[in-house]
Amino acid sequence: MNIVNLQELSLESIHELIDEAIAFKNGKVVDYQQKKVVANLFFEPSTRTHYSFDMAAGNLGCRTQNFESNNSSVTKGETLYDTCKLFESIGCSALVIRHKDDDYYKQLEGLKIPILNAGDGKGNHPSQSLLDLMTIKEEFGYFEGLKIVIVGDVVHSRVAHSNYDVMRRLGMEVYTSGPLEYKEEGYNYVPFDDIIDTVDIVMLLRVQHERHQDDSNFSASDYHEQYGLTLKRYERMKDSAIIMHPAPVNRDVEIKDELVESEKSRIFTQMANGVFVRMAMIHKVLENE
Repeated sequence: MNIVNLQELSLESIHELIDEAIAFKNGKVVDYQQKKVVANLFFEPSTRTHYSFDMAAGNLGCRTQNFESNNSSVTKGETLYDTCKLFESIGCSALVIRHKDDDYYKQLEGLKIPILNAGDGKGNHPSQSLLDLMTIKEEFGYFEGLKIVIVGDVVHSRVAHSNYDVMRRLGMEVYTSGPLEYKEEGYNYVPFDDIIDTVDIVMLLRVQHERHQDDSNFSASDYHEQYGLTLKRYERMKDSAIIMHPAPVNRDVEIKDELVESEKSRIFTQMANGVFVRMAMIHKVLENE
């Protein structure tokens, strides 16, 4: 079994993964007694996703191998398939992969070990979506009817693309906002100031400069005033509303510095929940080997 995008999972399976993650957070123990090896193959920079997958595997009693593409045969022209085939051949039990290409996993259909997608291009980020959903479930207890606005660089964001689909499937009202040049066609778009006081969740996105052709005219202060969560916008939020962000956070750009750890912020709760969600994902694919 692979977990590469949430579109391929039923709602029942998504609920099961979230409930399993909550069980791990509440003390459930699974111990593979060092008999399983999870390889982390990251072809793009990552901190939260990489190291929380590494922590998750360790919490399950698995050994890990951490691959560095800059010090590998990738620099000699080795294909993604052959790199992954190596880790299969030397006895790894599962592969966690982040890659710059959309749908990279379609190149790996010949592998005989599970793949966990840690992010592909601008397409999918299933573990981030699941930890976001876990955080929302813990906060509200349900999904149906909750209203969320995803604000920022939507068109370049695998977080936005993954969340928009699965949250709508779960019955949430999903809106997007931010600069028009970052708008995703076909998504519900609203000006941020028109919706800030009615939503249950404000999810902010980092501006992904590395995926832009030209950011020479970008102004952090202008972006913050026009599209960021300022103190004035924060004061307009519902009392029960929460702030989310996949991180890394650009303080004083998409969110005012002092709001990152404010009463409504769940940003660091999301990071903590990432370990438990990734434990659930790893356990799911290993128990079905």
